[in-house]
Amino acid sequence: MGIVAGLDSSSAFTRIVVCDAETGTVVRQGYAQHPVDPKATDIDPQMWLLSLGEAAAGGLLEGVQAIGVSAQQHGLVALDQQGAPVRPALVGNDRRAQIAAADLVDALGGQQAWADAVGSVPQAALPVAKLRWLARSEPEAAQRVAAVLQPHDWLVWQLLGRPPRRTTDRGAASGTGYWSAATGGYRHDLVELALGHSCELPEVLGPAEAAGTTPEGLLISAGTGETMAAAFGLGVGPGDAVVSLGASGSVTAVHHEALTDPSGMITSYADAGGMHLPVVHISNAVRVLRGTAEMLGAEDLGALSDLAMKSTPGASGLVLLPYLEGERTPRLPHTAGTLSGLRRESMRPEHLARAAFEGMLCSLADAMDVLRARGVQVRRVFLLGAAADLPAVRSAAPGILGAQVVVPQPADYAALGAARQAAWALGASRGALSPSSPPRWQPPALEVLQPGEEAAVGMAVRQQYGATRDQLHPGAFPPVPAAPQAHGGSGYGGTAAGPAGLGLGGILG
Repeated sequence: MGIVAGLDSSSAFTRIVVCDAETGTVVRQGYAQHPVDPKATDIDPQMWLLSLGEAAAGGLLEGVQAIGVSAQQHGLVALDQQGAPVRPALVGNDRRAQIAAADLVDALGGQQAWADAVGSVPQAALPVAKLRWLARSEPEAAQRVAAVLQPHDWLVWQLLGRPPRRTTDRGAASGTGYWSAATGGYRHDLVELALGHSCELPEVLGPAEAAGTTPEGLLISAGTGETMAAAFGLGVGPGDAVVSLGASGSVTAVHHEALTDPSGMITSYADAGGMHLPVVHISNAVRVLRGTAEMLGAEDLGALSDLAMKSTPGASGLVLLPYLEGERTPRLPHTAGTLSGLRRESMRPEHLARAAFEGMLCSLADAMDVLRARGVQVRRVFLLGAAADLPAVRSAAPGILGAQVVVPQPADYAALGAARQAAWALGASRGALSPSSPPRWQPPALEVLQPGEEAAVGMAVRQQYGATRDQLHPGAFPPVPAAPQAHGGSGYGGTAAGPAGLGLGGILG
């Protein structure tokens, strides 16, 4: 079928990969920083186009027959009647809408009402909360809003020459707070609740549909959000979960149905392939390691990892609950972290370093158990992020997460996912591919880490952690239905070990 391209417009840069449409082999690529401060919350969307043009310079797209677009999620581009932005775009890391999100929860009747309506509970990042903030903080601008798009929607629209028809995909739509992955439809009443009036929303395309074709004949696929594109680029499927290790963290899994969660811990996204992508976020991941490194005077995370490897599983009974900036899972927004199990023998730098790694991984395992408790099968875990290369993470992750862990080689997976979607839309448009079956591209190279004999040790570490967590924050997690867990017991780490520190005795002697 020739060659296709995928571009990923993140919060800081644009990456473009050009791939063989049959195999996914990358034949060339481009990159450019956005000419803006990455921490800015108000962005002129034209800056994304400038970055795109720079990344595509030098004939990068010559001969390309189709292109897919991935972009940062939860941004909001509000347009007036003429299609011009009424103000700079609001991006996902903007926290100004926290109060607006809480107002929306109350206005609809609580978290359960939102979970039933759209599969997620408003958070500051969601476009629905940004609309509420706009209506309350900038009412004159809000009154001029005639249509709303997300960053990937806006980029696709621009590439097509700003046609009357505006589109999105089900993956990006599921992150708005006013589209339901369960029903496949918009809740226009929620837009009115947030903005104060109705406005035009983009048409939601299926996974293999095209948004259109440029006058030059370049097919533009539906596009999607970065999370969905990265999962599609990795080739994850049922039974797979993706653990992302950034400053904060997330656990994402492929599932056959949308999940509703009145606690708000699960966000029910749709994926880029026609299934569903429930996500559980934690507020504290690599920031826990960085804070510990600073406390111990370790020069970097590699040095912290080396120090942790001098300790043993269970960190001599030391347990770190890593809720340093509050926590989303469990919902403890105003709590702080806790260091427990201090004894004379445990007061050593290597044990604190080990406790930081184990605390971070146990918190992610808690997030994974939220999904497992709802029937999501997790047999293989993709571990992403620079911290996935640290020996202290690799040695402990399979046992604590209770699954085979695979570490894919570094690649631009969101851009690759966008390119794979472009190949799918191109093949479907020509009758060469089924709209229900994406192209089978070469899987990424993976390093496989098995729990093996460390499974029992990982279970004991989690029991020690779970006992401490439940003692300090009783009821933080709802009761888990009786179901087989990867570690056995009750899920969320279990408390079968009794008081903190006793769970490792029988395992480690």
